[in-house]
Amino acid sequence: MIEKIDFDRTFSHHMAEVNGVKLHFVSGGAGEPVVLLHGFPQTWYEWHRIMPALAERYTVIAPDLRGMGASSKPTSGYDHQTVAEDIYQLARHIGLAQISIVGHDVGAPVGYAYAAAHPDDVRRLVMMEGAPQTVESGGYWHMGFHAEPDIAESLIVGRERMYLSWFYRNFGYNQAAFTEDDLDEYVRWYSAVGAMRSALQYYRYTQQNFAQNQESSKRKLTMPILAIGGEHSLGSYVEAMMQDFASNVRGSIIKGSGHWIAEEQPEELTRQLLAFLSE
Repeated sequence: MIEKIDFDRTFSHHMAEVNGVKLHFVSGGAGEPVVLLHGFPQTWYEWHRIMPALAERYTVIAPDLRGMGASSKPTSGYDHQTVAEDIYQLARHIGLAQISIVGHDVGAPVGYAYAAAHPDDVRRLVMMEGAPQTVESGGYWHMGFHAEPDIAESLIVGRERMYLSWFYRNFGYNQAAFTEDDLDEYVRWYSAVGAMRSALQYYRYTQQNFAQNQESSKRKLTMPILAIGGEHSLGSYVEAMMQDFASNVRGSIIKGSGHWIAEEQPEELTRQLLAFLSE
């Protein structure tokens, strides 16, 4: 367990206004910059177990994506290219040029969109449990459900703890990964006014994202890419998908993990990230 007092000695919270939104981010450490992009239904807090070890060698930046956590919640702009532009402008705002990106779930295709738009500015890219076209909407029931405006949030709001608990339990393998404190943290943010509506917007831009990715795929990425899947989740599928979008891809499967790798197997993930980023 990471002591909060030790975490707070290394990391600090900030707000930046970029690309028409206010982004909250947590940063700390020293060295080459590594940007961590979380997934749904999570926030920057997804990374809190691996951030201290990364910060011993790198400057770590973990933002809340637009519409999630403490970042602002606009009514539009949830396609991957726009969200990637948020992160690009954030990097410029805090004086970062070339960065490495680690993206999980929806954060993975956002990381890809960043790299596709600014390939010379991305040193290394990690795609974890997500890819530009990970699954069709019918692959998982929640993707089609989340894509339905109004009805999805109407059925979830007021039941956030039940809904989020179901996700962490059923898409995970290590059932001890999420403590009550972890759940409290996520429920706090996803219960805020407008939070669920904003988060679900990421599922309502599927066709726009598909068109963007089809265009971006015409020029394959060339920077080193590590495609990570959980043994009990997407597994080798992430690597297979990324072969269509990049020419320098290697795959890894994290044993004993479902979808929530940073929380289910933080030590092994940290080991693999440090090895990959240091090459």
